[in-house]
Amino acid sequence: MSEQVILRQKTNFDTEIFATDPHGDSDELQPVEHVFALSPYGMLLTSLAGCTAVLLTTYAQNHDLPLEEVELRLKFDRVFADDCENCEQIDEYREIIAEEIVFRGNLTPAQRQKLLAISRHCPIHKMVHGGIEVRSQLAEA
Repeated sequence: MSEQVILRQKTNFDTEIFATDPHGDSDELQPVEHVFALSPYGMLLTSLAGCTAVLLTTYAQNHDLPLEEVELRLKFDRVFADDCENCEQIDEYREIIAEEIVFRGNLTPAQRQKLLAISRHCPIHKMVHGGIEVRSQLAEA
């Protein structure tokens, strides 16, 4: 199981999102025009990428950094043990989000490293990285 999302955001916050087909018909990334075109995993990746992009763009603007565009490439994978004989029937696996960040603009190496460090302050990143408890209950209408 693998899903990918690419999000590009310019300094004026114009944003493009591309994702793999949630039905598995193609591995090619397609433009996303509506949120309902994404799988739940695609929605999570897009939320993480969008939050990170807004944070980075805002930080760059507030600190006069020459960031022209940020591109986030996220991939979700479920990884089973290498030696499992019947991986379809087990519940033991790791879920991994790989994130690559591309900064476009005339940035110094130090500015690029600072932006990378800032990216980890996105609230969605913190929730996903730290884990979050969800408590569901019925409510009256």
